[in-house]
Amino acid sequence: MVLAQLKEMHPEAQYEIHAMSTMGDKNQVTALHEFGAKSLWTHELEAQLLEGKLDLIVHCLKDMPTQLPPKCTIGCIMEREDPRDCVIMKKGLEYKSLLELPEGSVVGTSSVRRSAQVKMKYPHLKFKDVRGNLNTRLNKLDAADGEYTCLILAAAGIIRMNWKDRITQYLDSKTPGGGLLHAVGQGALAIEIREGDERTLNVLTGLISDDSTYAGHAERSLMRTLEGGCSVPIGVETTWVEKGKLLMKAIVVSLDGTESVEAEKLGEVLSVKDAEEFGWELSQDLVKKGAAKILEAINLNRPIIAEGGRA
Repeated sequence: MVLAQLKEMHPEAQYEIHAMSTMGDKNQVTALHEFGAKSLWTHELEAQLLEGKLDLIVHCLKDMPTQLPPKCTIGCIMEREDPRDCVIMKKGLEYKSLLELPEGSVVGTSSVRRSAQVKMKYPHLKFKDVRGNLNTRLNKLDAADGEYTCLILAAAGIIRMNWKDRITQYLDSKTPGGGLLHAVGQGALAIEIREGDERTLNVLTGLISDDSTYAGHAERSLMRTLEGGCSVPIGVETTWVEKGKLLMKAIVVSLDGTESVEAEKLGEVLSVKDAEEFGWELSQDLVKKGAAKILEAINLNRPIIAEGGRA
């Protein structure tokens, strides 16, 4: 997708793709929340970028740590796909939504953010970790002897794979019965480059979406302040109510879903600087309501996994 757009804008340039497996790809056994490393999907790629072996890296923004290595920067955030989470039911089942599921139904998710929020609103459901790429996860779901009733996944990935017809429910703050706030950066692709690389930055200019960039920086600023990674239950929902005016909702939930803190903010965001300040201010509202206490308890009780290792 990125390559096609670059070729369209700069057909005179030559491009090479270097595909690499990161620690998050290689270890398909350990639950994501048990990893201590926040650069689960990025570290190996960034090493090659800094060595000059790569000129840019395409990431899912939600997989990027909020603190990048020295001399690395986000050069571009592209137009965001649907950032919501979604439900995909096992083939053959008549259920469409989480609210319809009978007690004891097994929900597959690798995200503590999702499981914590669902536990809070649907305590009759059970949860089991599910790892692998989308094909692998859907095969596990649909297996005749599979234990999963449904999966909760990022809608963006399903839509990009042209599997939208498998989605039975979208989850957001307006979902009847209780929805979810999505992950920071979910649905957006970001391109990481070396600081000061004006040549590559100029190539990427046409891919930049201002709205997605400002929303992404606001969300990441909030997470950075709260020191939460992809394995911490922080959910957000950002909406442009009009040009330059952003509404962001945020939630921090304990792993068992019994404690939560919510806040929201509406304000003018016209630049990356505005976005960073906006996210910081909302994070302070959460802290005042007790978010830091919830996150501290989570970090104290989380096992630490060595890079590439297992618990």
